[in-house]
Amino acid sequence: MTMLVDQLFRYPVKGLTGEALAGADLETGRAIAWDRAFALAQGDCGFDPAAPDWRPKTEFLCLARNPDAIGIDCRFNDATCMLTLIAPDGAAIDASPLTEAGRDALGAFLAAALPAEMRGTPRFHHVSGHSFSDHRNQVISLIGLSSLRALEAATGAPRHRLRFRANVYFEGAEHSAEPWAELGWVGRTLAIGAARLRVTARIDRCAATTINPETRARDANPVKELMTHFGHVDCGIYAEIVHPGRIAPGDPIILLP
Repeated sequence: MTMLVDQLFRYPVKGLTGEALAGADLETGRAIAWDRAFALAQGDCGFDPAAPDWRPKTEFLCLARNPDAIGIDCRFNDATCMLTLIAPDGAAIDASPLTEAGRDALGAFLAAALPAEMRGTPRFHHVSGHSFSDHRNQVISLIGLSSLRALEAATGAPRHRLRFRANVYFEGAEHSAEPWAELGWVGRTLAIGAARLRVTARIDRCAATTINPETRARDANPVKELMTHFGHVDCGIYAEIVHPGRIAPGDPIILLP
């Protein structure tokens, strides 16, 4: 079965908007570079940057619990390592999340922009090599667009792909991929160019998907819709990189034997 990469995304700050990529160099055992590389820990978060470990998303600023976070636009510049955040009122900051001063400034900006979403005194974090993913291991996420079309057909309404915050959105040749086929790929290996990805799990969805990334309103309940129409709450798959390589939109995706 051959599919094509339609779009690539990363989400530099956990819970904030994503950005489309023209390509990505995948490294064995790692997430896409700068994907979920930064996060705002709530005041009651147990994360220790000196001994980083996985923590549940609810300990951080996250869309499932903090829907107003969708209003902060986020861009990361790979060349300068500067992070730009823009609030709905137009207030903006450019700072380096790789420095303590920059992280302090970014944390203060988010706390001021989203006061109702803060618990205690938040801290903005980056730890080299650490990913603030919802998954305990560093993975990338993939969604078949035929599955999203099946959800739209069942509900009779559009469901923007970025509700689901995947890294890779893929399409079947001439839109021929079977809806939900990817959910059966756990344990299988995908080839995208030179890269090899082993599918590790289906992605069960949460309240973050209720937020429309275009209108920034909670206007649907995809978790309930998935269960009602398809008998599960899964949309997309996680995969770990087992062999490095560069991927880009238009690349074939091959499900290996």
